Amino acid sequence: MRSPKKILEWLETHWVTPAYSGGLLGGLSIFFFVAATNTLSGWLYVMSGVGLALLAIAAILPERTLRQVSVRRAPIHPVSAGDQITVELIVENQSSQPKMLLQVEDLLPTALGKPVIHAIEEIAPNRPHHWIYSQSVEQRGIYRWQTVHLRTAAPLGLFWCRRPRTAKAIAIVYPTVLPLTHCPLIDEMGRDQSLLLNSDRRAQTASEGLTRSLRPYRWGDPIRMVHWRTSARYGELRVRELETFTGGQELVICLDSAFAWLPSDSVQDGFEDAVIAAASLYFYACRQSLQVQLWTAGTGLIHGNQAVLETLAETRPGESIQAGKPPTSPFLWLTQNPDSLSTLPSGSRWILWQATVNPLNQSTSQNLILQRNLGILVKPDQSLQLQLQLPATR
Repeated sequence: MRSPKKILEWLETHWVTPAYSGGLLGGLSIFFFVAATNTLSGWLYVMSGVGLALLAIAAILPERTLRQVSVRRAPIHPVSAGDQITVELIVENQSSQPKMLLQVEDLLPTALGKPVIHAIEEIAPNRPHHWIYSQSVEQRGIYRWQTVHLRTAAPLGLFWCRRPRTAKAIAIVYPTVLPLTHCPLIDEMGRDQSLLLNSDRRAQTASEGLTRSLRPYRWGDPIRMVHWRTSARYGELRVRELETFTGGQELVICLDSAFAWLPSDSVQDGFEDAVIAAASLYFYACRQSLQVQLWTAGTGLIHGNQAVLETLAETRPGESIQAGKPPTSPFLWLTQNPDSLSTLPSGSRWILWQATVNPLNQSTSQNLILQRNLGILVKPDQSLQLQLQLPATR
């Protein structure tokens, strides 16, 4: 059985619901009618009839007021967690008559907060009304909603009428990117010779067109590298130093999103810390001019700033592997599963979070796993930004 509140909400969205003043006027009209029936007084019949006529008119006009009122939405620009999204709604009066005393209610997702309500005094004929408001967002994610309610009791204020409008919205909230000044974990992988591929165009076998600088001749330098014109000018042998062409193998940051992450001791969830770390390390590697990609279980390998941010905004722990397993070359592994460290390719790095309900067991077998590759064991009581800037340990 429906509660009275739900019945009133259904009446308001499908027909009208009496306001307090409407209910009061309805009660008085019925009272006057009953009194007139008992006393046969004409003036009581008149008062009752006038009241009922006002109620009938007031029940029809609110629904007509909401006709030919459309709602559309401007695109919402992406923001980072902790910032405010700016929402703009355009309420347009498409009729030749002004629309008075409207109430607009934007039904936000529960994660963003309560519905936001805005009152409009008047919209001129064939004119739009722009409503702009800001909403703070603390949690990363991609938020979607589409329902906007138009509500009015105009012109008499005796009955409320509410009608839904569809205005689709997508708000993308990126994870926080920590401003890392240095990161030995990334720097060591960037300098690792195993991650560099020599170009087919070898600078050592070239003899022209690739000169970087000139220096004095040293014992053992090949004679073909001598720059004779400059040597004649300075009166001593000068040797060309050539550019070394190398192509960096793409550094891959892998987020273990297929694992069902458990709660951690930190104020923020361990998986959220891992997402922040992945975003921060990705952009740090970009600033270091490294070719970097991101891997998650749901998307596989991706690159590009916007694509990476949108992926990290939407990823969730425990998602199924839909785009292949992590690469076989060395990569940076962000996980809460210590057993997965034994499967990493040689030369990989790792960052490990501990779970509260299943802390890391410091047994001999576990220590052997941790000694295979360098990494960082995240401590929940310390700043994540500072820990990402620490040297990797075994």
